[in-house]
Amino acid sequence: MGNIKIIKGVFDTQLELEHAGVRAGFPSPADDYMHESLDFNRDYIRHPEASFYGDVEGDSMREAGIFDGDRVIIDRAVEPRNGSIVVAFWNGEFTMKFLDLTHRAEGYIELRPANPDYPVFRINAGDTFEIWGTVIHLIRTFEKL
Repeated sequence: MGNIKIIKGVFDTQLELEHAGVRAGFPSPADDYMHESLDFNRDYIRHPEASFYGDVEGDSMREAGIFDGDRVIIDRAVEPRNGSIVVAFWNGEFTMKFLDLTHRAEGYIELRPANPDYPVFRINAGDTFEIWGTVIHLIRTFEKL
């Protein structure tokens, strides 16, 4: 089905970040001393108290560029809209899919995978179902340390 494992994060670490812009002209000697910090709270996390990591398991979102082993940042305070990638709790499991609200007037919504090998989930009005959060960032690791 393409599950996701939820992990609570601590979003308070700042990392030194070398600013590596592309210049069209002569570099300034002051550039050797320019540093920024990468602060997840400031730069990536709008609602730290409502944000979580999710470890992706499976390939149901591969055509959206989300692969098995990737990590996503989920914000529970962001209101999902039609087309958002959401983490939903349905049938006793967490799953990550596109939210399709186009059938809401007909009494159901759909969760759509980004892989044609997986079915579309139809969620009817009486189903036990919760949109747990909205995926706002993707983290991919290329080299395991």
